[in-house]
Amino acid sequence: MVRTRFAPRVAAQGFICLALIVLAACVPTVQRAGSPLDTFAGPRFEPAAERFISFDGAELGLTAWLPADDAEPRAVIIALHGMNDYANTFYLAGPWFAEHGVAVYAYDARGFGRSPNRGVWAGERLMTEDLRTALIVARRAHPSAKIVVIGDSMGSAEAITTFGGPDAPEIDRLVLVAPAVWGWSTMPDQYALALWVGAHTFPWRAVQPPRGVVRTRTASDNRAALLQAGRAPHMIWSTRIDALYGLVGLMETASERAANLDGHVLFLYGAHDQIIPRNSAVAAARRLPRSARTALYENGWHWLLRDNQREVVYADILAFIDDPQGQLPSQAPPLLPTIQANR
Repeated sequence: MVRTRFAPRVAAQGFICLALIVLAACVPTVQRAGSPLDTFAGPRFEPAAERFISFDGAELGLTAWLPADDAEPRAVIIALHGMNDYANTFYLAGPWFAEHGVAVYAYDARGFGRSPNRGVWAGERLMTEDLRTALIVARRAHPSAKIVVIGDSMGSAEAITTFGGPDAPEIDRLVLVAPAVWGWSTMPDQYALALWVGAHTFPWRAVQPPRGVVRTRTASDNRAALLQAGRAPHMIWSTRIDALYGLVGLMETASERAANLDGHVLFLYGAHDQIIPRNSAVAAARRLPRSARTALYENGWHWLLRDNQREVVYADILAFIDDPQGQLPSQAPPLLPTIQANR
């Protein structure tokens, strides 16, 4: 009698265990580092060829904006783009900084833009190693210039993961623009569960944002920039589920490591950002060390570097590069007190 009563429960538990075993057989794909050829001449930037040769010989897409007349730059920016984007993120910012004596090197992360294995997630280890390599190359090419990293959205998560992790490389300034920090800990449970199941059942399947989301949310108030992105030849519009899974993992790592950042850090967020939830941005900002600075742009959106008021942001970044303790020209208020006061 007892056996009969518990038989359905045992069968259900067995089915669940079997289902978990089957699901575990499908794992998200993550890129691996390559093996350089015997003729490998070492990592380097090749701006004319639009490529960054990384530590393992991989050829990553590169766009560089350099000061005129081969003048030695006052600073060098390593620019990290957002999810599904590529160096095109900086098509407006790059020329502006070059005109102000700052060199900008924007490379396409593996799996994005012109880089290998388009659409396949690179993983935190490869992303970190590529960034470390870019910094070495930049320091070697411009030994007297300040080295600055600007991360946009996903690029910020990549930067925080690198500089908040063990054996962090040294830089002079870190600028986090609309950081992608919507990780597992701040994501609704139903979303997290659905993403986990999808990444472990059909990780290769590519998905697009729901039409309702596309119609009701926008990344910027700059219509021309939105149209330009829509025509950009190397944008990714359908995302593999395991790439989304990897992105959320990266954002979670970044959120956890924000407290470990050291040196001069500037965290920028737009009051109209419809991509990164405000609660996630606030949670990450609260984890920053006391030495970090934050700025909230009342007219800013997610694409702060492409918005209509973008040059306000550029001027603040340039001022921060020159004097990390000085007042920002925009006098944008700090993020946390302003948001909390408006609740």
